Amino acid sequence: MANQSESTAFLRRALWIMFALSLIGVAFAGTLTFREFQGTAASCPAVGTPGTIFGYPACVYGLAFYIALALISGFALLRTREMATRRTSDVAPAS
Repeated sequence: MANQSESTAFLRRALWIMFALSLIGVAFAGTLTFREFQGTAASCPAVGTPGTIFGYPACVYGLAFYIALALISGFALLRTREMATRRTSDVAPAS
């Protein structure tokens, strides 16, 4: 039982790290994407020019992938919390 608890704790720590890094990525890629579409970006190529992917700068795809990673890790954190609370409620109190 302790081994399962330790592995769940390790999984939750890894998910929290992944969630935090993905939020940093969302902020960074979101800033670049916002600046790109406002026309003030110096680092991303303009929409439709060479250096884009399917007509959009790479920062747009980075934003989409970081959002997806944040959602996946966030839902996984919620799921592991539900599993942990269910497991602790299954343990009968000592009388």
